Amino acid sequence: KNGIGEQENTGKTPRGWHRVVKKFGMQSPKNTVFIARQPTGEVYNSELAAQFPERDWILSRILWLDGLEEGFNKGEGHDTMQRYIYIHGTPDKEPMGVPMSHGCIRMRNEEIIELFDLVSEDALVYLSEQSLT
Repeated sequence: KNGIGEQENTGKTPRGWHRVVKKFGMQSPKNTVFIARQPTGEVYNSELAAQFPERDWILSRILWLDGLEEGFNKGEGHDTMQRYIYIHGTPDKEPMGVPMSHGCIRMRNEEIIELFDLVSEDALVYLSEQSLT
């Protein structure tokens, strides 16, 4: 939605080295809705989407990221963790590979559930604007 960048209040996705500082959603049903990293008790569906069309959907699992590069993605004015940047599930109907978040990395729900189970807290993550393919 807002592109690539590290500055606070831009809604851009930060680059560089990060670590998973905290995981949320273990054992939650697929499409569980989260607000402020807490499950709301809702499960995403088309009726809920129609009821709240402006909601920024964070679904299924959350991997909260912390920047590791002081002065770039960590520290005052550009701190990934203080910006609440996550890797998280998104509605499966949303297009992938196009900027649509407020700085987060969005994934299909099945994929974020799989990734969540594969990585531990403190896992290293490198965010780049370059495609791997």
